[in-house]
Amino acid sequence: MSGTSLDGVDMAYCVFDKNNGVWTYEIVKSITVDYNQLWRNKLSEAHKLSAEKLLKLDFEFGHYLGKLTSAFIKRQHLQPNLVASHGHTVFHNPKQGYTLQIGQGAALASHFDCPLAYDFRSQDITLGGQGAPLVPIGDQLLFSEYDACINLGGIANVSMSNNGIRTAWDIGVCNMALNYIAQKQNLIFDKDGKLASSGKINRALLQELNELNYYKLQSPKSIGREHFERDILPLINIDRIPITDILRTMVEHISYQIYLSLKDVYGSILFTGGGALNSFLMQQISNKIEGIAVVPNQLMIEAKEALIFAFLGALRMENEVNVLASVTGASRNHSAGSIIY
Repeated sequence: MSGTSLDGVDMAYCVFDKNNGVWTYEIVKSITVDYNQLWRNKLSEAHKLSAEKLLKLDFEFGHYLGKLTSAFIKRQHLQPNLVASHGHTVFHNPKQGYTLQIGQGAALASHFDCPLAYDFRSQDITLGGQGAPLVPIGDQLLFSEYDACINLGGIANVSMSNNGIRTAWDIGVCNMALNYIAQKQNLIFDKDGKLASSGKINRALLQELNELNYYKLQSPKSIGREHFERDILPLINIDRIPITDILRTMVEHISYQIYLSLKDVYGSILFTGGGALNSFLMQQISNKIEGIAVVPNQLMIEAKEALIFAFLGALRMENEVNVLASVTGASRNHSAGSIIY
């Protein structure tokens, strides 16, 4: 799993079992391989490449993921039945009918002997869906004890059950924005939100952020890097507003939008993803929401998304539904993902 926050590649070795229709899971081993600056630059600039150079990067990144996977398998003495890969999103524009996750499947699969499941979003787009979020099927089948699940990744998204029907949507940008701003201070990210906590809320910027058109849309809805660059970047003026104030304002904006998404949830809410390790962000969220914020151990925080994409692969191999129309807006539930044997 490689997310829009560009932290690195998350890998998890998971075991799934199904008894009497109930799925259980175990995360046996999980690691994150941080991107070096070269790969961070390549992936962050991928959307600007020519078609030929992007195709080259697709294969190059596929081999990179394959080598990481092979090394992980050998080092941990694993014998996987399946590898599932999300890849890295370069374009995501469901309104125009396309999405692209690089990490070419044939290149990736050449580095190990078991089947590969990948490209989990394209089929949903062709069925009229958003192609996102995809994690909610895992929330429904593996984490049903929570009233809502929130992933604080590059993009924050929420999943919950309403009268037995799973709904979900992208709330807005999260670490994608926070990391971008922190990098203006030569930091990869704002650890524990220390910079943000030292700043002041810029009310004019906060109002502009909260009035973005995306928040007026009804779910199902999703966003990608395009939304950040088109709608948010023009508002972040580091020449006019101190970095600490921009970070503080962005934390306020993120926590407020999460509050709006959870205003009818009064039970337990599971928070995972890198943002759950940002203690200042979590404090601001907890202060606003009515429900109880549950932050699990670091393994679950960091590995839940990789766990669920492994689960999507397992469901695909069984030809079971792994994408819900109620979540994405597709014409029907379906089993998504391409398989290379």
